Amino acid sequence: MLRPLGVTELPVSPPHYKREGRALVNVLFVCLGNICRSPTAEGVFRELVRREGLDAVIKTDSAGTSDWHIGEPPDRRAQEAALRRSVDLSDLRGRQTRAQDFDDFDYVLAMDRRNHAALSLLASKGRGDRLHMFLAFAPHLGLTEVPDPYYGAGDGFEKVLDMIEAASRGLLDHIRETDLAR
Repeated sequence: MLRPLGVTELPVSPPHYKREGRALVNVLFVCLGNICRSPTAEGVFRELVRREGLDAVIKTDSAGTSDWHIGEPPDRRAQEAALRRSVDLSDLRGRQTRAQDFDDFDYVLAMDRRNHAALSLLASKGRGDRLHMFLAFAPHLGLTEVPDPYYGAGDGFEKVLDMIEAASRGLLDHIRETDLAR
């Protein structure tokens, strides 16, 4: 669960953290339909970043590799599970990934191998290094994929949230060490 975190060691929004009108670090979370896993990851990570006072320097978005749910809000079950952890997803809407995402985002994070493969085909030359499996930031889980809870058991959304919270903490630690330590 997301719990209140200690005071961040970094000052909030120091001027050198911004670059030409955009955040220093831009993160895109991607699943298949952009109604379960990726909006949940966006919401959890966005809330973690906000609690750490880094929301002016780290921006988030989510997308799906399919066009099935463009403009739709996250799945009701995903929203309910997230709200139980004080994470609000209600403002998010589905969109499809596009090649431009590899220019706009520093991290493009796939929830599973299928989405990773689709994103690999979409990445422009020289931008493939921005693509990662999201759970690579939580190696202690021993998993590589965030399973799709859409058709699964009732506790699937809670299990996915546990994985997403762990990977979000690992991702933020990584960003602090590699992108914000400059």
